[in-house]
Amino acid sequence: MGYHWEFIILLLSISCPTSALVDKSFKECMLSLVVGSNSTAIERIVLTPSSSQYTQALDSLIQNLRWLNSTRKPFLIITPTYEPEILAAIVCSSKLGLQIRARSGGHDYEGLSYISNVPFVMLDLINVRSVVINVTEETAWVQAGTTLGELYYRISQVSNIHGFPAGLCPGVGIGGHISGGGFGTMLRKYGIAADHVLDAHLIDKDGTVHDRKAMGEDLFWAIRGGSATSFGVILKWKIRLVKVPAIVTAFTIQRTLEEGATKLTHRWQQIADTLHPDLFIRVVAQSSGANSKTVTTTFNSFFLGGIDRLIPIMNESFPELGLQVKDCIQMSWIQSVLHFGGHNKEDPPQVLLDRTKSNHFFSAKSDFVKLPIPENGLEGIWKMLLSADTLALMIMDPFGGRMNEISEPDIPFPHRKGNLYNIQYMVIWEENNIEVSNKHVKWMRMLYKYMTPYVSKSPRAAYLNYRDLDLGTNKLDNTSYTEASVWGEKYFKGNFRRLAEIKTKFDPLNFFWNEQSIPLLK
Repeated sequence: MGYHWEFIILLLSISCPTSALVDKSFKECMLSLVVGSNSTAIERIVLTPSSSQYTQALDSLIQNLRWLNSTRKPFLIITPTYEPEILAAIVCSSKLGLQIRARSGGHDYEGLSYISNVPFVMLDLINVRSVVINVTEETAWVQAGTTLGELYYRISQVSNIHGFPAGLCPGVGIGGHISGGGFGTMLRKYGIAADHVLDAHLIDKDGTVHDRKAMGEDLFWAIRGGSATSFGVILKWKIRLVKVPAIVTAFTIQRTLEEGATKLTHRWQQIADTLHPDLFIRVVAQSSGANSKTVTTTFNSFFLGGIDRLIPIMNESFPELGLQVKDCIQMSWIQSVLHFGGHNKEDPPQVLLDRTKSNHFFSAKSDFVKLPIPENGLEGIWKMLLSADTLALMIMDPFGGRMNEISEPDIPFPHRKGNLYNIQYMVIWEENNIEVSNKHVKWMRMLYKYMTPYVSKSPRAAYLNYRDLDLGTNKLDNTSYTEASVWGEKYFKGNFRRLAEIKTKFDPLNFFWNEQSIPLLK
């Protein structure tokens, strides 16, 4: 079907002399389409595996080192700076039957922006990162290669009372983040990042740029949390900024099992989604490896206001935690970004502009919880965490608040009312060894199986931005809608069929395919 048979043919010839002809043809195509360019400029942005910059460009944003030594590397890497170069790269890929993958931050857990079993071109958007803010309108146009840290920094330079409700990790690229939904410490107050998209520029396989008006409301609906990479390449998003107070408060309280972590976590489940929407308290449960004797639970909180408001709310809603003034830190919103992003709040905000590469190998999965897990279930989880001989985490992010007010079909991200919290499971290791990796991946699958009775059902929901290919993948030729529903309904629930209908209309040849792209609807 469509391009995929061409991919299979190319697989047979990728190591043959003809690959040099494809390389030559691609560069000639680029040169013909980029007005005012020359062969030197094209050579600079079109990198082949023999290029001296190829490995550095590929490895620089690989955030899961499991994929660092993959042999499934891009046939070409394109590093554009200007829009015409991006358009040309997409058109030339389409003409030559090469698939294209866009990488904005490199945080796809399964590496789908930079590895594949089919010959592909990687469109590296690292240089496509402008942010234009209109404080009067409370909006911003943000190019897809911009990181969350860059966006937050740019906002802070023009206003101390505005922010944006997206993720905690400063290095995540906004192109993919919004494409999958995107949530962070302000989701209970404002919802997710994709809820605040006002417009977008999406490029189709023919190199045509579609804004909201041109693409129509169906496609505009689909790209906000519905896997935008299934429909085209996002060039930029127009987002609505949100108001934040001049002072916010954070606290971090740790408890071990011996200090009552089980009962506190059980109590947290009962109130976390019902707290004041200004208050976000997540729980991170972890064991630190083979010598770990206990599980530590960290109650990590962000509050849109000062200590004077926070303490009475906590005393009324969660007195069991025993929060005291000395536990709390007041700061500005941008300092909270630093605090939650792994920096010191006193660091200069410019550190958010740094792009850092992960030095970890990891495996991750996700779940949603609708009913509190009983204490004996939590105790079983702790035993599982302690059985890992490396760092194992379970991050629980509370929902409720604004999330309960937005309907499931409002945008493709469907995880709204009825969810107490989201879980991200993660196991992290340091050794670059396939046997070690396989051991930890097997452990992760065992934990996921153990959790089955305690999480959402029919479907067992998952979060697209915590990509998990164990849920199912597309076939190379053409996966039916029914086959893809096995994983698609986990990510999108009742919105999956509408996504497939829009995909079939806008990308009928399935050019924008990946291992978990939206399928065509027959």
